[in-house]
Amino acid sequence: MTTIDTNTTDAENTPPVDPNAVSITINGRTVAARKGELIIAAADRADEYIPRFCYHPRMSSVGMCRQCLVEVEGPRGPMMVVSCMTPVADGQIVRTDTPQVKRAHEGMIELLLANHPLDCPVCDKGGECPLQDQAFSHGAGESRFVEEKRHYEKPIPISDLVLLDRERCILCDRCTRFADEVAGDPLIIFTQRGNNTQVMTFPDEPFASYFSGNTVQICPVGALTATPYRFKARPWDLEQRESTCTSCSVGCRTVVQSSRDELLRFQGVDSDPVNWGWLCDRGRFNFQSTNSEDRLVTPQVKSGDSFTTVTWSEALDTVARTVRHARPGSVALIGGARGTNEDAFMWAKVADALGVTMRDAQLDDGLPASIYSYAQATIDSTCAGGTVIVVAPDLKEELPVLFLRLRDAAEKKRVRIIEVSSHQTGLTKYAWRSVQAEPGTSAAALAALLSESAVATQIQSGAVTIVAGRGNLAESANHVMAAVDAVIGAVPSATVLPALRRGNVRGALSVGLAPSDGNDTAAILEAAANGKVDCLILLGADPLSDVADADLARRGIAGAKFVVAVDTFLSPSAAHADIVLPAAAYGEKDGTTMNLEGRVTNVVQKITPRGTSRADWMIAAELLSVLGHDSSVSTLADVQRDMAKAIPGFGATTTAVAVKRDGVVVSVPVAAHSNVVTSAPPRNSYEFRLNVSRKLYDRAISTLTSPALENLAPGAQVLVNPLDLDRVGAPEGGNVRVSNNNSSLVLPVHSSPSVPRGVALVPFNQPGADIRELIRRSDSVVDVRIESI
Repeated sequence: MTTIDTNTTDAENTPPVDPNAVSITINGRTVAARKGELIIAAADRADEYIPRFCYHPRMSSVGMCRQCLVEVEGPRGPMMVVSCMTPVADGQIVRTDTPQVKRAHEGMIELLLANHPLDCPVCDKGGECPLQDQAFSHGAGESRFVEEKRHYEKPIPISDLVLLDRERCILCDRCTRFADEVAGDPLIIFTQRGNNTQVMTFPDEPFASYFSGNTVQICPVGALTATPYRFKARPWDLEQRESTCTSCSVGCRTVVQSSRDELLRFQGVDSDPVNWGWLCDRGRFNFQSTNSEDRLVTPQVKSGDSFTTVTWSEALDTVARTVRHARPGSVALIGGARGTNEDAFMWAKVADALGVTMRDAQLDDGLPASIYSYAQATIDSTCAGGTVIVVAPDLKEELPVLFLRLRDAAEKKRVRIIEVSSHQTGLTKYAWRSVQAEPGTSAAALAALLSESAVATQIQSGAVTIVAGRGNLAESANHVMAAVDAVIGAVPSATVLPALRRGNVRGALSVGLAPSDGNDTAAILEAAANGKVDCLILLGADPLSDVADADLARRGIAGAKFVVAVDTFLSPSAAHADIVLPAAAYGEKDGTTMNLEGRVTNVVQKITPRGTSRADWMIAAELLSVLGHDSSVSTLADVQRDMAKAIPGFGATTTAVAVKRDGVVVSVPVAAHSNVVTSAPPRNSYEFRLNVSRKLYDRAISTLTSPALENLAPGAQVLVNPLDLDRVGAPEGGNVRVSNNNSSLVLPVHSSPSVPRGVALVPFNQPGADIRELIRRSDSVVDVRIESI
């Protein structure tokens, strides 16, 4: 018998009323909205389009263009309001298509076109231009203005990547707001007054922002255009697929666009948990490297001092023969972070089949894989509130869009940032507390900071997240791990957001290319230098350029008896290989990738692989077959099936629809980190402690082979505090000798107040003298002498 409780009242079954919910009417439809929400945003959610030019959901509203006028019923009758500046109110009645509204829209379009050139046939924005579209949909169809339009010099190169056409500008304030509010680089502003108002940069100061390409994308007209795309194609010529950028480990969502089987443009996609639609310029414009004529297109075998082209079967037979004859335990793999999860998984299967214990996806420039054993944070949770402790590289240089997210959280007072670094970074001016600690002392500086009463009160006020990464390649990674342990010791509930920079490094480490038993890249190269590696396989890795200890890299590559390079270009390391296998590049293969927070999203093939190059997973599968092992895969779906079975966390969710949108966060178990006690020796007061950090633009192969980016690297130099420059006795920009017991080199010296006294800051992998000659991996820190010459 079923018993019915007749005492339950309707009030008890009624869900609680949301105090922030309001109900409005738009064009006769009832729409649920939230207090504080703008009318235009509520209309967008209800699929009621309101025309606009200046409004952007990721920036503040300014009501500049007045194109979003709507009619709102008020106490005194209908009135026209700007929908991007007017919040909703309960019971509000909004109309977007009344005759009065239509006339207002027509008037605004007519005024905007009064001086706007009608050059749509030659404008890059033609075909995807909001002004062009709204002139058709909301314009009068003809203009009453017959006077000659105003003219300006055009186009003006305001940076190496962006051109400005002032005649087309409609003063929507999007580019200037983005530069100021989002990027924090207010390098483009309004100048003049009244009818002469125009957008311009400061005199003699280019628009040198790492995010300038975003202004081109959000410009509603063709006033700002990108040099790599200028006059290349029309929107109707382009085919596109949504993908994920792998230039760094943030994993920004992007649209890959091509025409006639050539990549032509990347556009940012608004992924709420990751990039909000923004891209850095390196990630936006390095598509040119995929189109480069320098790409590897066929397998090649070393013949004397040059290479001879061979077939794939000949190349794989040669590799298989070498592996078969290798001594047990003498095969090693380095790399794998350049490719997809599927690529790394298949090469891990090769390693497993051969009993390879020497494998590492990193190039001795990150942190131990055990950084993933701590409780993990996401980008969203990091920026949601509480305290963020940054013990990482300059995020603006290495993980630019993560920098934008943290900057936004700090500017809007959602988080307080505590930064410990060896020099001022892009985040320093947004930090609540910033300490510049000499390399090797970050753990001690952080411990002292945590003992301060104000800091202790702050970290007890809410969630604590540690952003941890390798900021100094001339300093042991143990110092960063010790700093993380210091925070965890004080705040056991703290979470960690690993800031490792390589595109799919977390994915590669998670699916089987993590080192074990201390067999990391440094140990592999040392073993190779000692003649213990018969076959070294480089998976998109270039130790000769990327390993901080240049001497170790040279000895390792030279000492390996046989080197196989699987790569897209003939890098310095690939040039020393015995056999080179051409791999498909970004945009030429499907798969998935994992960003720094563990979020799995898809990457897509948009164009045909160059020449006979193949996806890495396919090369690995064929090599397994030649070696006599059944790989059981012939398609990408087969690889994903096996990966889902073998890797915890990579179940059916990784092939869900969400992977093609905002992604799925996957947690793969990692061996726990064991605390390492490390200390740095005291510095001689005559010497400088070396800080070697990365810049956004360097000699990375994707940068060098992208014509728009290849000349943007700042070049090798040494930066010291202005007071230290006086002590060195060298003029600004003059050459100095930088030396220690390992080597000596000559660099130009510059002063910078962002560098603390006693520290020498040198950018990594730059054109010019190679600072890596002074670094030895066995050194906890590196001290150098700087002498005027």
